[in-house]
Order: sequence, then C-alpha cells, then structure tokens
Amino acid sequence: QEQLVESGGGLVQPGGSLRLSCDASGISFNFNIYTIQWYRQRPGKQRELVAAITRTGQLTYADSVQGRFTISRDNAKVTAYLQMNNLKPEDTAVYYCNAHISSINYWGQGTQVTVSP
Repeated sequence: QEQLVESGGGLVQPGGSLRLSCDASGISFNFNIYTIQWYRQRPGKQRELVAAITRTGQLTYADSVQGRFTISRDNAKVTAYLQMNNLKPEDTAVYYCNAHISSINYWGQGTQVTVSP
C-alpha cells in the first residue's frame, strides 16, 4: 500500500518549534497537482484539519493554529512541510499528512508531537 511518510515529530517544551515533513517519494503519482493537508488527532478527539495547500499555493489554516503554523510544499522534492512555532500543550497530537485530488486520498502513518514542560 502506497503511503506518505511523515517525520519530524517529537517532544518539545511550550513555546518551542518543530518542522514536520511529508515525503511522497514512495508513491507513483503527480505530486504537483494534489492538495496537501495536515491533520491531527488529539487524545480523545476526532481527527481535525490543521492546514492545507493547494496545487496553486492557496493556503488554509485552522483558527487554532493561524499565525503559528506554516504549511509549504517543495514539488521538486515531492515533500510538504508543516512549520510549527510557539507550540502549546494543546497542540499535542498525532499529525497526519494527506494528499488528495477528487476522491483519491493518500495518507501517512502519522508522527507524534508532544508539547510538555
């Protein structure tokens, strides 16, 4: 099964930063035309959309991360990123990368982000 590969998670103190990566090199598809999204699932909560970037570079952010997180993509490297700054304990979650177009979706296995003193 073809999957995206997330990396960059870990343990960080409040106020710290992390950069997540989403590597699509293991999938045979035209990365450039897919919308890339980052989701997260906090303990006891449903998975929620955090940020998205379309093929044309249009950006969308959840209100809770606006101004702190930045999504980007490097089509030449078939990789997307989520730069997370000023992290808060409530950002603790498993973060998932998603690539989708129409009804086609690819997911990664997730990477754990823990924000704790």
